[in-house]
Amino acid sequence: MLSKKTQYAFKALEYLATQYGKGPVKIADISKNQKIPLKFLENILVELKNAGMLESKKGKGGGYILRIAPKNINLANVIRIINGPIALLPCVSLNFYEKCIDCDEATCGMRKMMIIARDATLRVLEKKTMADMINNEVDILM
Repeated sequence: MLSKKTQYAFKALEYLATQYGKGPVKIADISKNQKIPLKFLENILVELKNAGMLESKKGKGGGYILRIAPKNINLANVIRIINGPIALLPCVSLNFYEKCIDCDEATCGMRKMMIIARDATLRVLEKKTMADMINNEVDILM
C-alpha cells in the first residue's frame, strides 16, 4: 500500500507537471491546490529535490520546478524515493534486498509468488510516467 507521504508526493508532482515550463510554483499554491498539509509538503519536496527530481528558486518569483520533463519521470522512481522498496518482501526487492532470517529462498513458495507480483507491478510502474498520470493514460502494459 502506498503511504500517505507517497500519495502526496504524486499529487505534488502531478501539479508541478501541469505547470511544467511555466516557471517556479510556490509551495503554498501546491499545498492549496492539491490539499496537502504545508509542513508535510515541505519535507516531501526537499526529498524530491535531493533526489534530483526538483529544483527550487528562492526569493520573489521563486518556488519549485521539475528538473526532469514529466514524460521522463517514471512512477517507480517516485515510489522508491519516497516510500522505499516496491516489492512486498525484502528478499525480492531489486534495490532494497534483505535476506529473510527464517527462509530458505530456494524453496520458499511465498518468495516465488512475490517475485511474480513484483515483476508485474514494475512492468507498469517503470513504463508509466507523470505525463501519463496528468493525461490519464491508463492503458494496461502487460
